[in-house]
Amino acid sequence: MPRRLYSNRGDNAAHAAPNSSTSRRRFLGFGALLTSAASGLLGYTIAKSSEKPSAFTTVNNDTVMYGSPEDFRQAIADLKTALPEKDAVSTDANDLHTHGFSEHDYHPTSLHTVIVYPKSTEDVVKIVKIANKFRMPLVAYSGATSLEGHYRGHELGGICVDLNHMDRILEIHEADSDLVCQPAARWLDINETLKENGIPLFFPNKANAVRYGTAKGEWFLNATVVLPSGEVIKTRTRSRKSSAGFDVTKLFVGAEGTLGIVTEVTIRLAPLLPTTVAVVHFPDVCAATEAVIDVMNQGVGIQCVELLDDLFMAATNKYGVSKRKWPEKDSLFFKLQGPTEASILETVKVVKKVIEKHGESRFTLAQDKEEAADLWADQKYMLFPGLALVKGSSGSLSVLVLNLPKLVYETKKDVAESGLVCTIVGHVGDGNFHALLLFKNDEEFAKVNEVTHRMVKRALALDGTCSGEHGIGMGKKKYLVEELGIGTVELMKTIKKAIDPLALFNPGKLYPDTPPRSKVDSFQKS
Repeated sequence: MPRRLYSNRGDNAAHAAPNSSTSRRRFLGFGALLTSAASGLLGYTIAKSSEKPSAFTTVNNDTVMYGSPEDFRQAIADLKTALPEKDAVSTDANDLHTHGFSEHDYHPTSLHTVIVYPKSTEDVVKIVKIANKFRMPLVAYSGATSLEGHYRGHELGGICVDLNHMDRILEIHEADSDLVCQPAARWLDINETLKENGIPLFFPNKANAVRYGTAKGEWFLNATVVLPSGEVIKTRTRSRKSSAGFDVTKLFVGAEGTLGIVTEVTIRLAPLLPTTVAVVHFPDVCAATEAVIDVMNQGVGIQCVELLDDLFMAATNKYGVSKRKWPEKDSLFFKLQGPTEASILETVKVVKKVIEKHGESRFTLAQDKEEAADLWADQKYMLFPGLALVKGSSGSLSVLVLNLPKLVYETKKDVAESGLVCTIVGHVGDGNFHALLLFKNDEEFAKVNEVTHRMVKRALALDGTCSGEHGIGMGKKKYLVEELGIGTVELMKTIKKAIDPLALFNPGKLYPDTPPRSKVDSFQKS
């Protein structure tokens, strides 16, 4: 029998970056990942509205109709009736601002009309049906980790569905190494709950992709989803392996709330193995990234490899949270893993030998678990030390690991020539890095946009992607045709129209406006 846990943990201050606000604590949330994993490939019956829509707008080249201000007022009244609990429906100005604005990006701000806080799949169904009835745009919101404007409101307003009250772990299947939870269950809380219950498993999200692969791989087994029609589907069974029809679950991952709202998900868990941490400093970023490739090709127990460039190490020292004063050099943080201490020591020997080939012999190895945790904490909160230098914006890129040294080197050179300040950090073991471009005024912000554009074009030219982690939203959708090809983008839009013909779910995000097919050359993958 599965273990059943009914908890509402809320924000865990112990997991927050020092001096962080509630919104910043949510930056670590697992919920945003699940909220954004929302789509489906099923039929849809258009709900007929008794109110005549009166607002016309263009979404993805199509003219769509939304409700009038009076429709929206009536919808709010219906939402309050459907969700009668205190504070379940909010039109408070501060609440609207929090959900429609982010201090971590610089995309245009549009506020929602109303914020709702469901606690169950049934609550979400009620909300979606009201959105259909009054033709209101609907945007799902949870972890607030977006850097590309995903949870911005539509220009006409609409409903923001805040899923943070849906954070329960529902079942733990220890023998099957999986767990069922609601969408806002935070991955740190999940792993803490497993630890508290003496279960030697964990969910290897975020930086652990080097060893375990990405979340868009096999870590989501199935999902319960509310579609734009209000219909509830389950994508598949909990079976680890299945060849029954389309892999609908994977279609959900990456749809960024445009095709449905995940209300429950089954996630795989991995064995919790002994780990330690090592830190190495390099003369330049090229040597560091080349060393990563060499280490990864040894086949030893590497769980994570994080790059922190020289400026970020300086920012860490300035931020003042670390117990150490770090050399301000391009650095790699390794998390080494193995089933036994002997296997970890063998990995240490291999890594030491490799980095010596790249001009570096200094190697800081944690002497115990406490020191390992302290070392890893210094790279964990990547955003806030960088922002301590100058307020700025961040981009996430991925390329083939083989091409990473070239991309990082050329990006740093470009930034230096522009006169901007930029820290570079990243999960370089799987080819992903973040550039935190910093600026003080509108003139520098214009330069940031130019550098970001060149950085994306450079990544695409190296067979990479415009977004390694933080999605497309409104910020990067203009690059999708170049990256995926017009045919793929049009297929995505066809799926969107089939499932959400009223364009209610997160309109204006992910799907770019595209020119007529006759004006675009067919995409051919070299």
